[in-house]
Amino acid sequence: MKFLFLLSSTTLIVLLTGCSTASNFSGKPYYNIKEPIQCVPYAREASGIPIRGDAHTWWYQAQGRYERSSVPKVGAVMVLSKTSRLKYGHLAVVTRVIDSRNIEVEHANWGGDRQTRSVVYKAMPVKDVSRNNDWSNARFWHYASKTYGSVYPVSGFIY
Repeated sequence: MKFLFLLSSTTLIVLLTGCSTASNFSGKPYYNIKEPIQCVPYAREASGIPIRGDAHTWWYQAQGRYERSSVPKVGAVMVLSKTSRLKYGHLAVVTRVIDSRNIEVEHANWGGDRQTRSVVYKAMPVKDVSRNNDWSNARFWHYASKTYGSVYPVSGFIY
């Protein structure tokens, strides 16, 4: 009987693993969700950094509490500054550092309409386009057009 319970538990775990994010991921660097999720709770969950409030405020709230830098590291929260296009700023979590000018991030609520905001990006390329290679300006990959999008000012990275 104990063996059957262990076998059943193992089978259940294997079956549930098939229903996890990996199955939604389907080999793509993004997946659709039913309801949009804001970037702040997504970044908080993905990074473990418990800061609250609008995305652009994270940079100042982190001062003295967390290490901050202009250098991306895996697991760091990338903070985009408040602009006319990003009224609340934006947060993304670094998942891969490719080289000094290229990283990949995971983030949510990125796009101009409900359809694009209902996507979680797990491996979106981001390119440093700052003049001094200091990550003060960056462009995010746009999957539909297969090009990099607009330039956004970056406050920095929170570790």
